[in-house]
Amino acid sequence: MNWISNYVRPKINSLFSRREVPENLWSKCGECGTMLFHRELSDNLNVCPNCEHHMSFKPRDRFKALFDDGLFFEVEVLDPTVDPLKFKDQKKYTDRLKTATKVVGEKEAMLIAEGEIMRTPVVGACQDFSFMGGSMGMYVGNAIIAAAERAIKLKRPLVLFSAAGGARMQEGILSLMQMPRTTVAVEMLREARLPYIVVLTHPTTGGVTASYAMLGDVHIAEPNALICFAGPRVIEQTIREKLPEGFQRAEYLLDHGMLDRVVHRKNIREELVSIIRMLTKQPRAIKADIAGPIDQKKQDQPVE
Repeated sequence: MNWISNYVRPKINSLFSRREVPENLWSKCGECGTMLFHRELSDNLNVCPNCEHHMSFKPRDRFKALFDDGLFFEVEVLDPTVDPLKFKDQKKYTDRLKTATKVVGEKEAMLIAEGEIMRTPVVGACQDFSFMGGSMGMYVGNAIIAAAERAIKLKRPLVLFSAAGGARMQEGILSLMQMPRTTVAVEMLREARLPYIVVLTHPTTGGVTASYAMLGDVHIAEPNALICFAGPRVIEQTIREKLPEGFQRAEYLLDHGMLDRVVHRKNIREELVSIIRMLTKQPRAIKADIAGPIDQKKQDQPVE
């Protein structure tokens, strides 16, 4: 037995060998290609610190960043009939739903919650693009109706974050029927004289832009978000013309009057509170410790 080669060398190699690094520790920015450490990216609200590209943000993470102390309560949504059309393409629709639920960790493409933003009570709805492209199916329609009914019951404004690729083709006409259903839900909020604010994130496309995503009292978008009914490539192929630079991006739509604001993700809390309090004729929010009692000495320090 060779003591040096059989014992000493393996021991030295084990000390200096490269440790295995979990794959989920790093993310690559889709815009500039920078490799970002997961904790740094999370602390920056999934915004690339190098180029300010706004990456996708899961509903639970968004609500934790949005609501005071990260506290919110989920609103129950009525479960629709699963796969009423018995749809099958390369896979059964039920199998696609099971896979999406397992991978994403959510039961469907929209999460409804209630909580407070800088002491301002709101009901929030957020779409998850990672769940089958955030597609609008019967569950999403039920979720928006549940959000509207909850907002009316509590007399709170509704804030909706949209992120969708359009209607869910596996549900056919039943998916398209969610457009008028959600429109009715928005009208219920109007009749109750409650604010409905939409935050359009990347991407917001298809049937949602022909219904609830473009029916808000105020429309805010995240920077460089794609917002459209038909994508730019489809339009170019149809009209056979080159589209303007940045066509259908948030900044272009703001310049052409389709949006009210383009707001960085880190500023969205203050922006929403300012708009909500203005629409509901409340005093401006106070810079105070939102986890504790309001300091009376800070009453005359409004949020900028």
